[in-house]
Amino acid sequence: MAGRDRFSEASLPLFRAEGGPPGDAATPDPAPATRPPSYLRDHRQRLRERFLQGGAQAIPDYEMLELVLFRAIPRRDVKPLGRALLEMFGDFNRVLSAPPERLAEVPGVGPAVICELKIVEAAAQRLARARVLRRPVVSSWDALLDYCHTAMAHRELEQFRVLYLDRKNIVIADEEQASGTVDHVPVYPREVVKRALFLNASALILVHNHPSGDPTPSEADIAMTAQIDAAAQVLGLTLHDHIVIGRAREISFRAEGYLG
Repeated sequence: MAGRDRFSEASLPLFRAEGGPPGDAATPDPAPATRPPSYLRDHRQRLRERFLQGGAQAIPDYEMLELVLFRAIPRRDVKPLGRALLEMFGDFNRVLSAPPERLAEVPGVGPAVICELKIVEAAAQRLARARVLRRPVVSSWDALLDYCHTAMAHRELEQFRVLYLDRKNIVIADEEQASGTVDHVPVYPREVVKRALFLNASALILVHNHPSGDPTPSEADIAMTAQIDAAAQVLGLTLHDHIVIGRAREISFRAEGYLG
């Protein structure tokens, strides 16, 4: 594909031959023909400095993407590719969370670009998750919501997760139970409570996303939650809440009166 060639990375020789006496170590150096032009080096340096001095709020989404793409494509202007990704997916977060096969549809995106984007996505999720696991839910509720939004708000398909808690309401496990389509995810109440017993959990919080962006629960969401709640009560488990994650906000079943 012609578009891919624009951004493809030429391989570099590992070492440059030196004219010193035998035994001298060769000096690592890129071949002059593949060295990035000075204007590109200067642009990248200025962008990195602005980011380090002002943080993420100092630069727009397309420049954040540039910073990520620098590593995947060291010697090409990546601004057009960053803009193409934003045009395709809408914003920085949705670019990071896009499935690899969808990213590969953008001309110029190959395995190296996909890998860099997925590394950043995984790092963000791990950072947010670390603020939740092994912590009491009561004191980390905002962090829990932040984590759920980071992990799920920009997904193109529905995902259903369960947070399992011990007797002190400390999160002991966070597990994806199922992934579905753009408007449906299969959930099996029996498997949810069975897993809780296996983990010796005392309570649970259900979480799923609505790719449409609207977190309003569907009738199916309400019915499924009631089934899990009933199964949990029979086994002495507490269903604390079911959170539906939308694009910019979430809905709590407990707060909205869907759970007694």
